[in-house]
Amino acid sequence: MKKQIRTGGIGFYVLILAIIFMAVYVSGAFRQGSDNSYNIYQFEKDLGNGTVQSVEVFPNEEVPTGEVKVVLNSKKTISFYVSDVNKIGDLIDGYKDIEKNYVVNDIQKPSWVITTLLPYGLAIIGIFFLFSFLSAQSAGASGGNAKMMNFGKSRAQRIDPGEHAKKFKDVAGLKEEKEELEEIVDFLANPAKYTGIGARIPKGILLVGPPGTGKTLLAKAVAGEAGVPFFSLSGSDFVEMFVGVGASRVRDMFAEAKKNAPCIVFIDEIDAVARKRGSGLGGGHDEREQTLNQMLVEMDGFGVNEGIIVMAATNRVDILDPAILRPGRFDRRVTVGRPDVRGREEILQVHAKGKPLGDDVDLKKIAQTTVGFTGADLENLMNEAAIACAKDGRKFIEQEDISKSFIKVGIGKEKKSKIISEKDKKITAYHEAGHAILFHVLPDVGPVHMVSVIPTGGGAAGYTMPLPDRDEMFITKGKMMQDVIVSLGGRIAESLIFDDVTTGASQDIKQATATAKDMVTKYGFSDDIGMINYADEDEVFIGRDFGHTSRGYSEDVAKTIDHEVKKIIDEAYTKAKQILEDHMDILHSCAALLMEKERIDRKEFEALFGEDTQEPAEGEALIEEKLSEEDVQE
Repeated sequence: MKKQIRTGGIGFYVLILAIIFMAVYVSGAFRQGSDNSYNIYQFEKDLGNGTVQSVEVFPNEEVPTGEVKVVLNSKKTISFYVSDVNKIGDLIDGYKDIEKNYVVNDIQKPSWVITTLLPYGLAIIGIFFLFSFLSAQSAGASGGNAKMMNFGKSRAQRIDPGEHAKKFKDVAGLKEEKEELEEIVDFLANPAKYTGIGARIPKGILLVGPPGTGKTLLAKAVAGEAGVPFFSLSGSDFVEMFVGVGASRVRDMFAEAKKNAPCIVFIDEIDAVARKRGSGLGGGHDEREQTLNQMLVEMDGFGVNEGIIVMAATNRVDILDPAILRPGRFDRRVTVGRPDVRGREEILQVHAKGKPLGDDVDLKKIAQTTVGFTGADLENLMNEAAIACAKDGRKFIEQEDISKSFIKVGIGKEKKSKIISEKDKKITAYHEAGHAILFHVLPDVGPVHMVSVIPTGGGAAGYTMPLPDRDEMFITKGKMMQDVIVSLGGRIAESLIFDDVTTGASQDIKQATATAKDMVTKYGFSDDIGMINYADEDEVFIGRDFGHTSRGYSEDVAKTIDHEVKKIIDEAYTKAKQILEDHMDILHSCAALLMEKERIDRKEFEALFGEDTQEPAEGEALIEEKLSEEDVQE
C-alpha cells in the first residue's frame, strides 16, 4: 500500500484539482469577461446608431444587478455589468427591431455541484487521504521508516552466504592470523569434528591491533569463507540517548542470530560499548554499562547461544572491561600487528592489481623502505601514486610517482608556490642539514632518504626524512638516545651558524622531551630512578573515580624525574653539538646545496661525505669517539 501511495501521489492531487475546476466551470464561474471600456452609455449610443443586433440580460441573485450581453451588427459580442437591469428594458423600449431580439434570462442560482457535490466530495476525499497517510505511517513503522517505533531493534546488517566478495586470498601479510581464523571457519563447517571429542567451539574472537592493520578486512574474509550468515555492526550502533535501547538491541541481535545459527556476529570498534564499568560519569545506571551487561549475559550467561560466534575488533583493548575478555566470552585474542617486510611486499602486490606499473617500479624495494607502514598506509601510498600518474596523463605508474606519494603520505604535500625570504630559507637549510648529518653519522637512526627546504602542508618549513632499512622488534636505550640527539640537531645548527635561535625547533624540543621522559618514567633507563614505572595514566576516565587525576609519586620523585630528563637532554645536546662542529664543512656544503636545489636525495647527500666516510669500520670508529660505550649498548 505504501508503494502505491508514493507512486500515485501526483495523480491523486491532480484529480482533486480537476474536480474543483470542473465544479467552478459548471457553476458558471468562468464566463467571457466584460469589456471594461464598454458601459451603459456606450450601449445607449449604439442603440441610437442602429448598430445593436441583439441584447441578452443575465440577472444576478442580488437584484437588480446583472450582466448584459450585446451582439453588434459586426458580429462582435460585448458583455458589461449594470447596477439595474431594468434600465436596459427602458432603453430598448421603442426600438421594434431590437425588442424582437431582446431576451431576459431567469435569475441564475448556484450550481448543485457547488452547493452539494463539491463540499461532500472534498470531505470524503480529505478523510480518504487522512486514512491513507496513517496507514502509510503504520506500514513504515514495520519497514524501518518510523524510527520511534524501532529504537529497540538491532541494526545489524545481514550478509548471506555467497554475497560477500572478500576471501582469505584477498588478505595479504597476515599468515598466522588467517590460520587462526581458518579454524573458526572449520568449526562452523564441521562442528561434529570437534564436538565429537569433547571440544567446545569458541564463543568469541577478539581482533586486536593498531588502526589500519586489517582487522575489519579479516572479518570480511571470514564472512566470505564461512558460508554462514554474517551479521555486522559497530559498537556505536548500540548507544542511544534513551535508556535501555542498547540492551534491547543486544537482545534483538542475539535473538535474530539464534534463528540463523550457525552464524557469525561481528562488532567493529567494540570499545565504544565495552569499556570498563564504573569509570567516568553515570555510575552503574549508565546506558553504556547496561548495554555491556546485557552483552555479557548473552555471550555467556544462563541462556544458550550454540552455533553463534561473536567476532569483535578494537585498537584499545586496554580499556575493555575484564569480564568480556575472560574465556567463555572472548576465548581467543588474535593480535593483528604491523606487517613485516615480507608482509608489506604481499600487500603491495594485492594493491598493485589493476594498476599498470612501469619497469622501474620495484615492489620489493618499496616494501623495504616502508618500515612501520600498515596495510591501509600501503593502500593509500599506491592509490596516491596512481592519482599522480593519472593527473600527469600517463598510462603507467613510475617510481617517481611512488616517491612523491611517499613524501605526501609521510609528511604532507610540498607547497612549492609558497614565497619565503632568503633569510628564512637559509635558516631552514642549516636546520635541516643539522638533522641530516646526525641521521647519517649515528648508526641506529639513518640513513637519510630525503632532505628538503620546501614548506609542506603540515606547516613545516622543511623536512629531513630518514629511511630505516630493517624492521626492529625492540627499541634500545642507545636508539632512543640517538633519537633525542637527532631531534636537537636543527636547533644546534641554527645556534652555531647564526649565533641566534628561532621558534622552528619547538616541535623537535617537544619530541626530544617526550622521548627522554619515557626513558626515565616508562622504560627504566635511568639509574637514579630505577626500574619503576612512573608514567602518567593515558586516560582519566578509565580510573575508578572522576577525581583520580593526581600523580602516583611524591614531590621528591617528581624532582628526580625532572633532573634525569634534563640530564638526558643536556647530554644529547653536548654530543650533537660536538658532532656538528666536527662536520662543519659538510654542514655548510649541505646547506648551500639545499639553497641551490631545495631538495636533495640520499645519493646527493651522501656524496658530501665522500666515499671513505661510508665505510662501516670508519663509521663505527667515529661513533665510538662521539658516544660513550654505554649509550650504544642495548
